[in-house]
Parts: sequence; structure tokens; C-alpha cells
Amino acid sequence: MDKNVIQQACQLLNTSDNAGDTWSQDTITITPLTPDGSLRRFCRIEHKDGRKAVAIAPPPDDTAGLQEAISGWHIGRHLFDAGAPVPELYNFEEETGLLVCEDLGEQRLHDLVEKKWRDAEQVMQCYRQVVTELARMQVQASKSFDPAWCWETPRYDRTLMLKRESGYFLRALCQDFLELEIDTKKIAQDFQALADKAAQAKATFFLHRDFQSRNIMILQGRVRFIDYQAGRLGPLAYDLASLLIDPYAALPASIQEELLEQYLDTLTGLLSYDREKFHQEYLLLALQRNLQILGAFAFLSQQQNKPFFRQYLSPALHSLQTLLAKTATAEYPYLKSLSRRCADKLENQPST
Repeated sequence: MDKNVIQQACQLLNTSDNAGDTWSQDTITITPLTPDGSLRRFCRIEHKDGRKAVAIAPPPDDTAGLQEAISGWHIGRHLFDAGAPVPELYNFEEETGLLVCEDLGEQRLHDLVEKKWRDAEQVMQCYRQVVTELARMQVQASKSFDPAWCWETPRYDRTLMLKRESGYFLRALCQDFLELEIDTKKIAQDFQALADKAAQAKATFFLHRDFQSRNIMILQGRVRFIDYQAGRLGPLAYDLASLLIDPYAALPASIQEELLEQYLDTLTGLLSYDREKFHQEYLLLALQRNLQILGAFAFLSQQQNKPFFRQYLSPALHSLQTLLAKTATAEYPYLKSLSRRCADKLENQPST
């Protein structure tokens, strides 16, 4: 971030409840932070008295980025007020989209998982805490949620599934990245059939939409959720599926099943929801999420020149095939065939 943005961030901090001694260029140190797939700019601001904050700004002259930032401000305050474990937002400048918020440190849930389960119980305690807090957030934050806060669409629906998930998978991975020949009529039939079924899930709950281990921080033994600015109303099972099939973590099937049941235990303590129906919805929404992941990783690898994401394409394809194997034999025949072709082509493709 340039000096002007840092100066603006200090002004926002000085007019927030976190003011205290003056924040200025002379009293702070700046540490740039690197985002994953975002074009936003991040930095840590540390006052000489030990206080810390994070400043987040959209790219300059980016209308969509500004709208996303405005959504993040409104949704973040709503989640915080609803008791969700999200960072406290200190102040915001709507004209530029500059946000200053609580610093949650640097440890993500993914960092624990990467230790190869060296301390498996610590990892599981964190995941149990995550699924419990997720269920609470989805239910509590749906109350008084204003769809006008959303910068993309107000609700997760069939149109979004076809355009931004299955369509994304087809375009970014199958065509652009792997350059496969596709029978568009057959794959469209499978995508539409899947979306028709997935869209039957009740979509009146808060949906994070990118709920995975790199968007979950751990601070003083407590989990905290970030990157919720694409939130909207949606079905319950989608965020849980995002967490459990997360390619970054590659959770074993037994762990996924255990966490799913614990989530349901928490959920059914908050509201009445048929567990068998939830399991059915979970499979369909996990398929949708898996397609979105593959499209996003292919796009970020190829179009955004972020090779970090390429290593997760293979586990994400394995996850997709595992999920498809759980559907009826005659369901989604072309998608099942296409997923195998994608895996074969990726395996034989040079890594660079």
C-alpha cells in the first residue's frame, strides 16, 4: 500500500473506538500481507505501544472491488453483532473501500493441517469448534440479514450454480486449462439436472460461500472466520461441504463423517431439520462446491498466474469423483466420464 493509503488508514483508526494514542506514520510499522486469490491489498499496522490492526483496500479504480468492500463492511458488522467469530471492524471509508479491522494474527486452520496431523487432537478440537460455530452463524446471522448488502447476488440459487460453478468448471478447467473436447449438450443436461436438485434445498440461511481452512484463523485457541464479503442467503449444507471437501486439508472420509454428524447435532439443537434430508442436500451441494473449486483453481493457476493453486487440482478432482460415485449409477453420466478425462489429462500434463 502506498503512503496515502496508510495515512488514510491511520485517520480511520484515530476516529474509531480503537483510537487511544494517535496512529501516525511516525508511531507505526507496516508489514505487507499476501492474499491468496484476492486482488485486494492487505497490510498489518502495528503501533509502537503494541496495538495492531489490519488495513484492507480494493485495487484502485476497481468498481467491483469497491462494491465487494462495501458488502464486507455491512456483512461483517452484522455477523459480529450476531455473535459470529469474525474480526471486529474498526472503521471504513466508503468512497475508497478502505477498511481497518482487528488483527487476527497469522495462524490459519490450514497451517495446523499442514503439520500432517502431528497433533491430531489439536486439529480435531479446532474443527469441532469450527462446525459448531458455523451452525450457529448460519442460523443466527440469517436473522435480519439484508440482501441489499450483497454485491453479487442476494441468494445462492440455480442460476448461480450454472454460471459460477458448473459453468466455471467447464470453461476454466475443461476448456481453457485442459483443452478438452466437450459435448456441450450432454454436459449441460447433467449440470441442469444437478442444479435442479441442489436448488431444492431451503436457501434462507447465512451462506459464507468460501468457507475453507485458509479462511479460518486461530487466535488464542479460538477459531475466527474471515473473507465473508461474498456472503448471502443460501442453503445450510453448502458451507459445511466447503469445509469438509476442502482440497487444502484433504480430510479423511471418516473425519468428514464425524464432523458432519457433530455439525448436525449443533444444528438440530438450534432448529428442527431432518437429518436424512440434510445428508441428501449435502451430497448435491458438495458436488456444486467441488465444481466451483476446480474452476477457481484452474482460473487462478492459468489466468492469474498463481501456480500455488495448481497442486490442489488433482485432490479436488479425486474429491469430485468420490462424490459422483455416491450418486445413482445412471445420474450425471457425462459428468462422471468428463471427471475421469480431466484427471487423466491433468496427470499427463506438465506441471509448469
